[in-house]
Amino acid sequence: MTQPTVTGLLAALSEVDDRGVFSVEDTSGEVATAFVSWRDHIQQGADLAAALRARLDPDKPPHVGVLLGNTPFFCTVLVAAAVGGLVPVGLNPTRRGAALQRDIDHADCQLVLADRDSMQPGIDSIDVDSASWAEELASHRGAPVIFPDVDPAALFMLIFTSGTSGNPKAVRCTHAKVAFPGAMLAQRFSLGPADTCYLSMPLFHSNAIMAGWGPAVAAGASIALRRRFSASQFFPDVRRFGATYANYVGKPLSYILATEARPDDADNPLRVAYGNEGATRDLDRFARRFGVQVVDGFGSSEGGVAIARTPDTPEGALGPLANGVAIVDVETGAPCPPGVVGELVNLSGAGQFMGYYHDPEAEAERMAGGIYHSGDLAYADEHGFAYFAGRLGDWMRVDGENLGTAPIERILLRYPGVTEVAVYPIPDPAVGDQVMAALVLAPGTPFDAEAFSVFLSEQSDLGPKQWPAYVRVAAALPRTETFKILKRLLAAEGTACPDEVYTITRPGRRTPV
Repeated sequence: MTQPTVTGLLAALSEVDDRGVFSVEDTSGEVATAFVSWRDHIQQGADLAAALRARLDPDKPPHVGVLLGNTPFFCTVLVAAAVGGLVPVGLNPTRRGAALQRDIDHADCQLVLADRDSMQPGIDSIDVDSASWAEELASHRGAPVIFPDVDPAALFMLIFTSGTSGNPKAVRCTHAKVAFPGAMLAQRFSLGPADTCYLSMPLFHSNAIMAGWGPAVAAGASIALRRRFSASQFFPDVRRFGATYANYVGKPLSYILATEARPDDADNPLRVAYGNEGATRDLDRFARRFGVQVVDGFGSSEGGVAIARTPDTPEGALGPLANGVAIVDVETGAPCPPGVVGELVNLSGAGQFMGYYHDPEAEAERMAGGIYHSGDLAYADEHGFAYFAGRLGDWMRVDGENLGTAPIERILLRYPGVTEVAVYPIPDPAVGDQVMAALVLAPGTPFDAEAFSVFLSEQSDLGPKQWPAYVRVAAALPRTETFKILKRLLAAEGTACPDEVYTITRPGRRTPV
């Protein structure tokens, strides 16, 4: 069976004029919307490809950095890649200065496209909102729309990892790596021309491309864009555009649930919310409150390991281990028995991991021994269902025992008033690590450290070595643009942070630090 390509999926939309790309902008308290049909959108992609090709050195990789919000122009860049053989490089706008320039150089970007909301001092870029760029683009208007015969293994896009544990790595995303999950999700959720897919997750990240944009293109559906995620505007947008499908990554469901409840919350057209890393306790709450099917999967930008929930998956579990995915001892590589934390690996090979761009050492480490190492920790129950236990970088060694952070976080989220939790290691003065937790409480909720200690003592599944030695009560947690908590920053600050920190002891005594 021939694998699909992004170019092939778009070719099927080249004459469609009753569906396309919607967008919304909030300006001066007013909401403005725009629409472009797929036919015109694809023509704009061909025009853009011609304009960029005129600027690019043909003897260098045709890589174009993209420093944009979720705008129709970003989607036009994706079309230009498919019809013009360009390679967009998703750039994270939260990166700054030398760090951002490092990503641009590492990915061999010849040009960087930026809108005025994303432009940064010191970064050489084309202002796509400028009159001069509009004039340059107009000179290529009406460029031929050609859908070349593309190898599914050809590079379509470079997407950087989140960089929560070091410099981001540029993941090679081929046409098949984008088109196949797009077609699979469109089929799985019965998406078609009558649907509208709502994209508010950042398009420089794999979740938005493979779980948002890709399914919309494969289904021949319309796309509705918001420049940046807004919890308060999520369902107003869904109703405004008649959106039936939305993708998410990380905490958005939690943020939407934190908005004030309304009697008509379930009166909306959204059928499916699909994503990953949603808080376990929020999945069912979101589904019931808004009348939406929520499907939370497990995967990463690399794509080497994927786990899908099944109807019989226990609460809190990722899903069953299948298709060569296993949990092994980090040091020996031996299979871990039920209940023992180890690394998630793909014993059958690379899966959908197509390698990193210009990073052979990282690629070799990821594929050490011919198997894919996810860098994610997990444990399985006696029935083979996997439970996330954190990242290898979160690994703590407390009193000679290796611990993952995710099981502790799931327990601490039970504490009344807690909305967010991050657990991370800080150095023990003697040897190894101590457990520290950062909590975010609901507005107006005081923190009672003695009551918290009593709560800990009542949790039968909290081991003695999992008790937090310190608790930091924060107004917010540092996050990436894709809502991942930057634990390395929390760990680096330790107890010397601007928030109030409590020492937690087993008898329930606490001392402000």
